[in-house]
Amino acid sequence: MNSGLEIGESYNYPLIINKLFDTAIRNLSRAEIVHCDNSRYGYPQLAKRVNQLANTLSSLGVTDSDTVAVIDYDSPRFLSCFFAIPMMGAVLQTINWRLSPEQIKYMINHTKASTIIVHADFFSLVEALISDLDHVKTIIPICENGEIETPLNVTKNMEVLLSEASDQFYFKDFDENKKATTFYTSGTTGNPKGVYFSHRQLVMHTMSISLSLSAFKSIITFDSSDTYMPLTAMFHVHAWGFPYIATFLGAKQVYPGKYDPETILKLIEKEGVTVSHCVPTILQMILEHPYSKKVDLSNWKIIMGGAQLSEGLAKEAQSRGITLHSSYGMSETGPVMVLAQPKQHMTDWDDKAQMSIILKTGRPVAMARVEVLDPEGNFLPHDGKSVGEVVMQAPWMTHAYYEDTERTKELWKNGWLHSGDIGYIDEEGYLQITDRIKDIIKTGGEWISSLEIEQCLSQHESVLESAAVGVHHDKWGERPVAAIGLNPDKEQINEQELKTFMLKFVEDGKLSKYALPDRYEFMEIPKTSVGKIDKKRLRIMLNK
Repeated sequence: MNSGLEIGESYNYPLIINKLFDTAIRNLSRAEIVHCDNSRYGYPQLAKRVNQLANTLSSLGVTDSDTVAVIDYDSPRFLSCFFAIPMMGAVLQTINWRLSPEQIKYMINHTKASTIIVHADFFSLVEALISDLDHVKTIIPICENGEIETPLNVTKNMEVLLSEASDQFYFKDFDENKKATTFYTSGTTGNPKGVYFSHRQLVMHTMSISLSLSAFKSIITFDSSDTYMPLTAMFHVHAWGFPYIATFLGAKQVYPGKYDPETILKLIEKEGVTVSHCVPTILQMILEHPYSKKVDLSNWKIIMGGAQLSEGLAKEAQSRGITLHSSYGMSETGPVMVLAQPKQHMTDWDDKAQMSIILKTGRPVAMARVEVLDPEGNFLPHDGKSVGEVVMQAPWMTHAYYEDTERTKELWKNGWLHSGDIGYIDEEGYLQITDRIKDIIKTGGEWISSLEIEQCLSQHESVLESAAVGVHHDKWGERPVAAIGLNPDKEQINEQELKTFMLKFVEDGKLSKYALPDRYEFMEIPKTSVGKIDKKRLRIMLNK
């Protein structure tokens, strides 16, 4: 092929997603890509579908730098979009369909998306918004039953379009700093914030996490022999980047579609799933389901994130044979920055000692740097007690919020991304988040960590989940109050029993007396659109 280069002129190899994908396809992996019970095919077929999708979008007028929004469940279709859209030079926009219609309208208009690929289950959402979507020209429907029933002006069904398209497409090289993906964080005030990543950033994140999980001896590894299933939605920070990693490795991939606990458990059983990632609420939902008692989970490794992994949940998972540890990152960091991997010399420690490691927030992955700053911006020592704001650097972090200069200034200061989390780093280099700056409870001039309260509460077998927040107090400014979700399968308890239980942690020196909650509210704890506990809503509820 004519490369356009002169004789003697070297090739400047760009770090673009096409190169990542090409590596996977040329490895001739015999692994399968599975979608529930709907489809099953190999990597050669994935390559053809990526080419067909690129040809389809091109024929529909999608050009270089256009934005294509995708509204779908976790599926191999979505996996094809992860590659085809950015590889052709367009921008993949993943839509969190759990957000409000007003937020979704804002996000699609803000990026000026020209095309929407949408699952039939979300037709009503797009129908309600379409008159206010200023730039959308094309809607590609996904109808798994083959029948399109919508007043929207749509193309043929996506599968029909792919079947009619050529399975050959030439993906050109371009600048590795070109925008590849975008999505929006829901935030707590104002409009959602647009986060975006370049090809180079996604390739670097893929390579770093692949290396961090395969090159260093620890309790969780991820390589080409594993079977991967995401349990963090693909619209949420590229499912933490793991579909790129799994494809790069040529691993077997299983996509569950709608998140249904029994379906997930049957896929783990039938397909031999060995690696997943999820937030604590999803794991809790799976372990609570009656079918989980029938499934052998002893080969399942889970990287936990999105919220603090409680000791209670970790012990319950381990009792089922699951291997797990914490991780940490943000939408803005792409996201994985630290993994709570026990170091090689720790892998033979007893269960109690190892538990102290896997519950930590984690240590930096390859090529990432994490530090803690005092209020004056000075680096704090790694002594396991000096608390400050967590700041980070890595070659895959978003450079800015899209068209949002003011909030970008809050995010980046002096070359460091400021997380808004507070914590400390110990002598072994492990970060421990103690709270969000906005969630820290300030009582009588003292700071109380809501996460420490929750960690203690999680150890009561009747507590399924908990959340501690500060509520107004006339004398002390704020006092901690704990919201409790009880485990329906365990003996029910009352407030006085919990107060007695929590006093033991004070007596053992694990919790300060002034950190004991003033009251305990038994309730259904509110969640955000990605399954995290919504402390903003909870504060409003408990301050009434």
